[in-house]
Amino acid sequence: MARASSVNWMPLESSVLASAAYSPGERQLYLEFRNGAVYRYFDVSPQQYGEFLAADSKGRYFNLSIRDRFECQQVNPPNRIAS
Repeated sequence: MARASSVNWMPLESSVLASAAYSPGERQLYLEFRNGAVYRYFDVSPQQYGEFLAADSKGRYFNLSIRDRFECQQVNPPNRIAS
């Protein structure tokens, strides 16, 4: 399993998703779910990532525009440093 520690994670206000990260050079979106699972979605455009962040409901946007629309891979959870 790949590691998801080389991107900057941002917390999300969502009942389904805990945080997200995006790698524009690789066009990869990382999503951490509330259950602790982390998935990497491939070939996600910067525009789509912006739309995701701007969505009123991140979970709804995920279900309608990301889930089952992009190839994905489960990855190891990010290393967290408590603040």
